[in-house]
Amino acid sequence: MKLLTEPAVRLIPLGGLGEIGLNMMLVEFGDDLIAVDCGLMFPDPDELPGIDYVIPDFSYALAKRENFRAVFLTHGHEDHIGALPYLLREARVPVYGTPMTLGLVAERLREHDLLEGAELRAMRPRDRIEAGPFRVEPIRVTHSIVDGIGLAIDTPVGTLVHTGDFKLDPSPLDGEPPDYLKFAELGEQGVLVLCSDSTNVDRPGHTRSEMEVGAALRERFARATGRIILATFASHIHRIQQVLTLAAEHGRRVALVGMSMQRNVALAAELGYLRIPSQVLLPLEELALLPLERQVILSTGSQGEPNSALALMAAGEHRAVQIERGDLVIVSARVIPGHERTVGRVINALLRLGAEVLYEDNAFVHVSGHASQEDLKLMLTLTRPRYFIPVHGEYRHLLGHARLAASVGLTPDRIFLLEDGLGLEVTKTAARVVGRYPVGRVLVDGKGIGDIGAVVLRDRQLLAQDGLVAVSLVVNREGKVVAGPEIATRGFVHVKENEPLLEELRASIRAALAARIATTPVDREAIGALVRTTVRHFINQRFQRKPVVLPVVLEV
Repeated sequence: MKLLTEPAVRLIPLGGLGEIGLNMMLVEFGDDLIAVDCGLMFPDPDELPGIDYVIPDFSYALAKRENFRAVFLTHGHEDHIGALPYLLREARVPVYGTPMTLGLVAERLREHDLLEGAELRAMRPRDRIEAGPFRVEPIRVTHSIVDGIGLAIDTPVGTLVHTGDFKLDPSPLDGEPPDYLKFAELGEQGVLVLCSDSTNVDRPGHTRSEMEVGAALRERFARATGRIILATFASHIHRIQQVLTLAAEHGRRVALVGMSMQRNVALAAELGYLRIPSQVLLPLEELALLPLERQVILSTGSQGEPNSALALMAAGEHRAVQIERGDLVIVSARVIPGHERTVGRVINALLRLGAEVLYEDNAFVHVSGHASQEDLKLMLTLTRPRYFIPVHGEYRHLLGHARLAASVGLTPDRIFLLEDGLGLEVTKTAARVVGRYPVGRVLVDGKGIGDIGAVVLRDRQLLAQDGLVAVSLVVNREGKVVAGPEIATRGFVHVKENEPLLEELRASIRAALAARIATTPVDREAIGALVRTTVRHFINQRFQRKPVVLPVVLEV
């Protein structure tokens, strides 16, 4: 493809195109750049054992830190703000967001001791912010968190529109509908590129309103005769508002369980996004003194997280809440892909304890925060972009959104199906795919950032699958065994119950060493290699297993 000789803007996705989460896109003109979002991803424990978070590779942006003008946040979910502490410890870039979003960011930065000196700059819909050669205007959208926005980014070559995560809810709980008029105005003026949320592209029709789930929950509250325990995302302030309102209407009191739930409710109330009915909140200890029919517990743990409040209740390990027959448990959230098994285990445990459990598969207790097919078509129709990039989703979502765009009239040369690291270079008259840019998944394990590689992950997976066998022995300078071998195992066999087997293994090790020493001089390294080979061969023959073998050889 020929080079573009006109001035060009480059859109460079560092995450979020090819997976759920990790959302971050760079917009670059010359040496100047801004970022849209800076999110993390929660790992699949089977794929990435022991890893806490996955964050984008910031190396390309950090190489241009002198001209890195700002990060613009579309909303406060972790998959859009969670990697900010790791970016800001490397580059003190101004961060723009709506008040609730910045409130959540401030909490994350405080946890990392990075709040002092951070440039957090509030913006509201229809503001206009200058950042180098870019002029950015937030646009009101609805989502499953308050204060969500899309972005119109004016560049020297044209206007880019990034929807953020959105749905088109005509009757949101807070009375702040999406700014249809602004999207239409942008379409009239000319949108060069539209980047639009693809998460729900496989769902036909329109996404239902939050008001509808409120009506459904009202029926459940009216029929409930015992305690109600409702689990939802701590960031879903509109859902929390509906629960507090319904509790007050039905003479119930509410206890907040989970640190993130308590923190977010306090923050949302302080900023005016949440109206707490008078005297409806009680500490959990005081709520427990009321009759069960007057109790509501608003809890974290809708994704079955092992140490969350709901999971502890299901396991009978919560310090203050024991599930009883007659309890109504409502899991008011969509299951994030990859969490199906953990959520299923929690639901099964709650049912065994005698609770009635309502969740997305058996009751209408949740509506999505993402646009379905007809909403996505409407966004394309309103903005009428010259070029289109589906964002936010696995490849199947991006491909489905590309096909949806084609169904409303965009020709194939105007649709760009990108993944992380593939950029789009756009001028006033043309566009082409460029890259590859440096991208990758940086693994965070405790305080370690990026220090866990493929070898360590492979060892962790092997340890989980087949366990560990450690063999320690003492040899003299000639290589003869003077003590041991002693054998310890973890995740392979129980030592006390398999002593004859382990004695047979010791004999095999002694015989192998004696045979080698009789023919060839050996050192500690050679002895360790021989022990490893002997143990692996013995175990594979007997059990067809491949545990990690760790020889420890001492010399006297």
